[in-house]
Amino acid sequence: MALLEVRNLTKFFRGLRAVHAVSFDVEQGAIVAMIGPNGAGKTTCFNLIAGVFPADSGEISLGGERIGGLRPDQVCRAGVARTFQVVKPFPQLTVEENVIVGALNATSGVAEARREAARVLELLHLDGKSAEPASSLTLPERKRLEVARAMATRPRVLLLDEVMAGLRPTEVDEMVGVFRRINAETGLTILLIEHVMRAVMALAAQIVVLHHGEKICEGTPEQVVNDPQVLECYLGAEADL
Repeated sequence: MALLEVRNLTKFFRGLRAVHAVSFDVEQGAIVAMIGPNGAGKTTCFNLIAGVFPADSGEISLGGERIGGLRPDQVCRAGVARTFQVVKPFPQLTVEENVIVGALNATSGVAEARREAARVLELLHLDGKSAEPASSLTLPERKRLEVARAMATRPRVLLLDEVMAGLRPTEVDEMVGVFRRINAETGLTILLIEHVMRAVMALAAQIVVLHHGEKICEGTPEQVVNDPQVLECYLGAEADL
């Protein structure tokens, strides 16, 4: 059984079909990428999984338990954490305090949350910045802080929404290395939306492609980059290979 199961997910916004009958599985410990042109429905899928919006139809299950229709805080407690495209840390809090806020979701108190924050900051190579205000961080560091806050909730599945956007190639490669290490060392399951194809190809064993709210392809990176529909609607125009 897959850890995360999405079945026939459909969502309309005032008559606009944002997502239609999308289905896919994410296996325990896997890294899966979701790609497609802007407006393809990728972030809407994330919002439905994370409980931001209720689906009009379809089912979402985590570990065999339905999570569709739960509030975002309930989805988080069930084991799904997410990042956002625009990172917004609490600027006047320290890096450590930002992560403690996330850790309080899954710990018994501040002392345990502080220990969890220290563990996560070390994983994200931010332990040397723990006492600094979040406002002092560079963009790559803010991206890693966004991931750290999500990881501190102790998720079973981590949803990463364009965490590579705006980064230089060397910074992308560093982030790829961080996620590979986290996945290898902790077994954390990752589902990511990403336009930077060098990161997708380096990380994902499985890719789901959306276009106009529908899944048009799913397979290994090699299968996807050679699919005629994917080449026509996406890779030929937008992807950074």
